[in-house]
Amino acid sequence: MDRQIYTNSVLDAVEETAVDALIESKAIGQKIRRLRLKRSMGLVELGRQTGLSASFLSQLETGRVVPTLRNLARIAMVFGKDFSYFFREGNATTFHISREKNRIRLPLGKQENPFLISESMSALIPDRSVVPCIAEFLPGIENAAFDPQLFEGLELVFVITGSLILSTATEKQRLGTSDSAWIEGSAKRQYACHGDTRARALIITFPKHS
Repeated sequence: MDRQIYTNSVLDAVEETAVDALIESKAIGQKIRRLRLKRSMGLVELGRQTGLSASFLSQLETGRVVPTLRNLARIAMVFGKDFSYFFREGNATTFHISREKNRIRLPLGKQENPFLISESMSALIPDRSVVPCIAEFLPGIENAAFDPQLFEGLELVFVITGSLILSTATEKQRLGTSDSAWIEGSAKRQYACHGDTRARALIITFPKHS
């Protein structure tokens, strides 16, 4: 009985102005607009991809209407975002920290004698618009090389320490400490340790979102 009274009193206390203020604080329309402009996309094009009218999308962006979950899902899917993106606080933290001690190290190759140890940092970027990882290439294993997955987009490799061999179908290049390379993600490629010391590299992939 007491619980029912408490519930009703809480419901009675919720005013429409408070609800409107809560929705407005999420700035959903502004976030949709930022995503659209970042993709250099017009309202008509966004409407074509979501099945919503350009005039309705314009009202969403200016805050004149509130999107339903279904309509918001359509927009989220176009931009490869999760629902949580639209409900984060406007003053949320603008950076994330990945402590070395907390990163999971995944060995590749034989369990007792791996040739590569990968440290994923994908948690830094939940929407995976950029996928960073630290790769540690170990020496002394004959013909051991890392073949990244092919994807549409670009890949950046920066050698932190040591030396790497970058091989493609047409050429082979050595990357020393502080050297970097851009490469098409759709190109077949291999990375391998060069020399007798381990090499450590930051590899960042930039997938191309349709």
